Amino acid sequence: MLDESILFLSDSPVRASDTPVVADRDEVAGVLGAREWRAICLDRARVDEALADARWLRRRRNRLPVIALVEPADVARASELFACGVHEVVVRDASSDASLRSRIAGLVAPPPPLRPAGASAGIVARSPAMRACLELVRKAQRSDATVLLLGETGTGKEVLARTAHDGGRRAGGPFVAINCAAFPETLLESELFGHDRGAFTGASRARAGHFVQANGGTLFLDEIGETTLGFQVKLLRALQEGKVRPLGAGREQPVDARIIAATNRDLEGEVESGRFRRDLFFRLNVFPISLPPLRARSEDVVPLVLHFLERSRELTSLRGVAADARHLLETYSWPGNVRELENEVARIVTHAESGDEVTARMLSPRLRGGAPDLPGLAASETLRQAVARFESWYLKQALERNQERRIATARELGITRECLYKKLRRYGMQ
Repeated sequence: MLDESILFLSDSPVRASDTPVVADRDEVAGVLGAREWRAICLDRARVDEALADARWLRRRRNRLPVIALVEPADVARASELFACGVHEVVVRDASSDASLRSRIAGLVAPPPPLRPAGASAGIVARSPAMRACLELVRKAQRSDATVLLLGETGTGKEVLARTAHDGGRRAGGPFVAINCAAFPETLLESELFGHDRGAFTGASRARAGHFVQANGGTLFLDEIGETTLGFQVKLLRALQEGKVRPLGAGREQPVDARIIAATNRDLEGEVESGRFRRDLFFRLNVFPISLPPLRARSEDVVPLVLHFLERSRELTSLRGVAADARHLLETYSWPGNVRELENEVARIVTHAESGDEVTARMLSPRLRGGAPDLPGLAASETLRQAVARFESWYLKQALERNQERRIATARELGITRECLYKKLRRYGMQ
């Protein structure tokens, strides 16, 4: 029997007389305070309605776990549900109503945090956006599919790459990482594919490349969007054939390495502009995972600070965050993402002399100063004019954060490219 403390918001209710069911949000608002509930289950015929319900519950600052029932055809939209605050997604199948109810009841307790084997850093993920990202990483751990990590600089792409490796069947193999932006094309080819003795000036001995070093494990190609078209041709062939030819060698060598690539660029835009090969993009974009910027996961900021303080426990007595510092930390935009936050905590630890909490006066001036370039109020200005001035300022900030990449900016703002171009023309920002 299903626990009667799970409330169903449903237009096609699970058939059970003992299941508390309401049909619309007004009823939910009326019964939520009437008794103690353990969870809310969204049982909607259309996933768009479940998304609207989840957003409504989040606006009400709902604290209860939210479970969503979806049809098999809508599984691909699970990440949208997670991003809207849903804790678990249950797929309707051919099982009986009683079995379905049992599965729902078993999901009321939140899953344990993902902690990859052998990782000491851990991952902080309290925000819905990051929880959705980690759910995709869990799925990636169950396969050898090529993973493409997308996100701004400093969002933790290598940490997630290691997590996908450490939790998968290749965990016993090597994890080999290379930053593709750190080498010119010729040297990058040598680093990845290796070289024979005498292949070029200074090659006094043969050297195995990263592909061979990662055999049986994972090869992490960071900043893949910075590579040249000439190198991309050679990389594509290696991925397709599962073989590499060291520089100066007359033979190919088979390799078996799982590929995880990462970039802070908008690869689709790079493909359209001709700076990235379309066939390589499709080869890498098998299992894409987009990491949210830190400004989109403010719930994680203070837990991350506490995590970094714990790692520095031998250097400082700081163990908490005061309310004034919490507000500044959570409202700052963090253009450098988690890396910038980690550096900020390191600076605080270095300069802090005493105390057990991080206070506002310990933070950098850029955090204490708020947003100095935010447009202020102007005298005798209509609301329409003020909104237009703020919108043009906000568009400028978004473009700067995305290094003037229009597609990435539109995606961040949640609008179409056409809408973005229209606004840029309106404000003379083309």
